[in-house]
This record gives sequence, structure tokens and C-alpha cells, in this order.
Amino acid sequence: MRCPRVEVDLRKIRHNTRTVVERLKGHSIQVTAVTKAVCGHPAIAQAMLDSGVTGLAEARLSNVKRLRQAGMTCPITLIRTPMLSQVDDVVQVCDASYNTEISVINAMAAAARRQNTVHGILLMVEMGDLREGIMPHDLGCIAQQVVDMPGVKLKGIGANFACLSGIAPTVAKMLALSVLANDVEGQCGPFLQTVSGGNSANLPWALGACSTGRINDLRLGEAILLGVDPVTGDRIDGLFRDAFTLVAEVIEVDAKSVRRSENCADPKLRRIRLVPDMSGTTRLILAIGHQDTDAAGLSLPESTTLFGTTSDHLVIGIKDTGLCVGSEMRFHMNYSALMRAMAAPDVQISLHNDCPRPNAHDAHGPNRHLALV
Repeated sequence: MRCPRVEVDLRKIRHNTRTVVERLKGHSIQVTAVTKAVCGHPAIAQAMLDSGVTGLAEARLSNVKRLRQAGMTCPITLIRTPMLSQVDDVVQVCDASYNTEISVINAMAAAARRQNTVHGILLMVEMGDLREGIMPHDLGCIAQQVVDMPGVKLKGIGANFACLSGIAPTVAKMLALSVLANDVEGQCGPFLQTVSGGNSANLPWALGACSTGRINDLRLGEAILLGVDPVTGDRIDGLFRDAFTLVAEVIEVDAKSVRRSENCADPKLRRIRLVPDMSGTTRLILAIGHQDTDAAGLSLPESTTLFGTTSDHLVIGIKDTGLCVGSEMRFHMNYSALMRAMAAPDVQISLHNDCPRPNAHDAHGPNRHLALV
């Protein structure tokens, strides 16, 4: 098979999805599956939908269009604040969107009226992560403006954690979000259909012993795809961590010294200390680099050392290898490495343990390599 490639085990994705859906169901919380890390890949999204999620969430309009072109009619919510330049397209392909700017909501409402439809609005609240969000003291005023605006409907509120500032959700913050939901309803009238507590970082709280209050939705991507807690990196009990595998091909095998010469042309590289020569170590170059993935997010095989990465090369050292030119090496990935590999145009996506679905087109067009095995 062609390299580099990402092998996707859809059976493991279905298992992870079913597991978190069932666990959260007992806490009256539904799951919205986030597909941005896989660029809205239709087969992966379908595996999540088949396993009980209530809808999909995306950050990029191109991924939403990919899902719609594949024939998906499920609810899709845009989780990044819409761009003013894209409001007509957002209304056309998304059922709802998370918003923080009243000027954007006004434009969304106008676009919805032009299209003779009503677009769902969820207001994102700033709860400490310092990424996007309306300040809590401004939430009621903005919510009232949305309620009074034709063309849009206030559907709910949400918060985000552990992304920009690494602020983890706490019982106190979740209680505060529930109170905000009650306050908005008391001030504006309409019942909030969705109170979205956050992302995969919220799972320890949601599955804990405390009441979940008004929180009835979580937007889950990393937990389903990689089976880990994004805050600690620890495996979530009962979930697979290896649904995705990056495969790269060896293009050079030799025993070059791994010591750096003192006469280095790049002053920045002079400050980098590489590991010394190691007896029995073979130096390998793989045909993959920064353009394909985040090398720092790869889990290297045992007895392997990363020497460096360039745009097109991954250089590693490995002991007692039987690998030769043309051999393949396999790596597991963290979230950053997965996102970049799935978006890279030269990385093939190879689906396992599923039947091919009609209309499951690739994000880069019908000519991008898509293997079903």
C-alpha cells in the first residue's frame, strides 16, 4: 500500500463512541461528535452517528460541505464563530452555530431571512480558558437581542475548557454554567434546548459523583478518536487508543554519526545537543515530515530515538533493527499529529473494518487516495 498513510480502525471508533454515549446517557448528557480532527471524513463521521451521537460538530465550513456532499442530513453545528464572509454558506449547510459577536449574529439572521429559514444560535460563554466567549455579565443582554431577532433562534449556551489556557472544568464552573442557563431563561423567556458543558476534558467531571445540573451536551472528539483525557493524556478506561496508526516508509538506512559538528552553519542548531553515538544504533530516514504531521506528537516504537524532523524527512535511531529501505514503520499519534496527518494532501487514508459507503468522497476531491480494506 501507498505511504505515508493513516490506517483507521472504524470498529474501534464505533466502540469508543458507543462506550462514551452509554456512560453519559446515565447522567442525562448527550454527545455531539466533533469531526474537525479528521477533516470531516464521512466514513468516520458515519461510524460515530451509527454509535449513538445526536449530531456532528465542525470548525471549518469546508469540512461541513464535505459531509453534506457525502449525503449526510444529520444536524451539524459550526463550533467556531462564523466568519462574516461566510454567513450565507453557514446558514445553508449548518443547522446551528456557536457565536460570540452580535455583529456576526445580525449577519447570520439576515442570511437566514434571505434563505427563508431560521438558523440556530448557541452563545459561547467565557468561563476561564480565555479563548472565545461572551463575558458572563454580558450574556443576558446578548441573549435578549438574539431572541428579538428574526431569522435566528436562541438554541442554547456553551463553554469551552482546556484548549488555549489549559483551564480544566471544575464542579464550581459547571455549576456556574447551569446558573447562567437558568438566568438566561429567566430574563429572556425561551427554554434553552442545549447547555453544552465543553469537550473531552469534561468527561471526568461528567462521569463523577456530582450532579451535572443543566448540562445536557458535551462536544467530544479526542476522547472518541484517541481514547484519552486531553488534560492528563491518560487513557480513558475501556476505550481504544489505537484507532489511528500513521505508517511511514524507510528511505535510507545507515550508520552515520549522530554527533553534530562544531562547525554548524545554522547558529540556532549549534545550541541543540543531540544524543551521542550509541553502540548498535542504526540511523533511519523516513519519508514523512512537518508537512505531513506533528513529529513531536508521534509515539515512537520502543528503543527508538528521534534525532530530528524537516519538512520532508523524519530521522530516527533504532537498535538492532531488521528494517531496510522500503520497510514500513508504524506510529500512534496524539491529537495534534492526527489533525495534521488527516489534513495532509500526500497522506493516504486507509479505512479498516467497515464496508465502503457510496458518496463517501474525500476532502481533497475524488482523486485523493481512499483505500477500503
